[in-house]
Amino acid sequence: MNQPQEVSTLIAFSAGVLSFISPCVLPLVPSYLTYITGISFKELTEVKAKAKLRWATVFHSLLFIMGFSTIFILMGASASYLGQLLVKYQNWIMKGGGVLIIFLGIHFTGIINISFLQVEKRFELRKKPLGYMGSFLVGIVFAAGWTPCIGPILSAILIYASTSQSFSTGILLLTVYSLGLGVPFFLSSLAFNSFLSAFDRIRRYMRVITIVSGIFLIIIGILFLTDTYREINAYLNMLANP
Repeated sequence: MNQPQEVSTLIAFSAGVLSFISPCVLPLVPSYLTYITGISFKELTEVKAKAKLRWATVFHSLLFIMGFSTIFILMGASASYLGQLLVKYQNWIMKGGGVLIIFLGIHFTGIINISFLQVEKRFELRKKPLGYMGSFLVGIVFAAGWTPCIGPILSAILIYASTSQSFSTGILLLTVYSLGLGVPFFLSSLAFNSFLSAFDRIRRYMRVITIVSGIFLIIIGILFLTDTYREINAYLNMLANP
């Protein structure tokens, strides 16, 4: 992997982690775990939980992650494909996307409030489909419908994917983004009690996390708008290939 691509994947992974700790995802992790596994909250928190329950939690969590990763990766591939069709407009797409991302970042910081971004537009399955395949389907529903919080961060990665020179870049970036979102979720399922203890400490900083996410978006938007991102990539490419 060349150096510029390492920078892009690092940003994509960081975006995934920020999506996980966003106010509309992190507080609901316990609910998702009990929903996709069918295991009660009490059973998940038992210190001496049976190995069978542990393995069930692992498999259900992995399939849930595979479900939302599939959708995100398809979105990345679609963004790259569309970008190839509109290659002569990529410069305008980057600048327009930069303005949009800055606008969304300012909304995250709370300086301005955009009402329609505060409305949760998520699809819910009142009754989970049976078996492990049900966890995969819930992951798909999560990716397709849970857009108010993760949408602005995800859009920054999709905009960059649409202006990349390679079709595979979108697939790579959204795979890494999915890892950033999925790895913390998987670790939470492995150590549920530890997650609950950490969450009790983290939730008091939710507002700070939201502001940091907003600043992250504003910085990415400025890089896109000023074309500085391409200059950084070109410079790193020169260093990687002297």
